[in-house]
Amino acid sequence: QERLSESGGSVVQAGGSLKLSCTASGDSVSTSFMGWFRQAPGKEREFVAFCGGYDGLRDYADSVKGRFTISRDKGEKTVYLQMNNLKPEDTAVYVCTADYYGGAYFVHGNWGAWGQGTQVTVSA
Repeated sequence: QERLSESGGSVVQAGGSLKLSCTASGDSVSTSFMGWFRQAPGKEREFVAFCGGYDGLRDYADSVKGRFTISRDKGEKTVYLQMNNLKPEDTAVYVCTADYYGGAYFVHGNWGAWGQGTQVTVSA
C-alpha cells in the first residue's frame, strides 16, 4: 500500500527550529518530485516548498524563503523540511506530497499523493 508518512511536528517557541521528515513507501508513488504544503485552521492549503531529486531544483514560498530548507535523501524516498526562525504565522498542519503530475508545482491539484500531516505550533 502506498503511503506518505510525516513526522517531526511539535510545539516550539517563536525563533525556534524544527525538522520535518516524510518517507514514501510502496512502489507506485512517484517520488521524482516531492514537496510540502501547509494548512492553517480556516485557511486554504498553501504551497511551502518543492524539491526535485537529491541534487535537483528547489523552490520555496516567499513567506518561508531564507528560513526553510527542503532536502532529499540519496535513496529519494524521504524528503525533509528544516524550519528555522519559526514565527507564529507558521503554525499549521504540514503535509508532504508526491506523485507530481506536472504544471505549476505550487498548485495542490497538480499532486496526486498526500500524507496525513504533522502539526507545527509556534507560540509567541
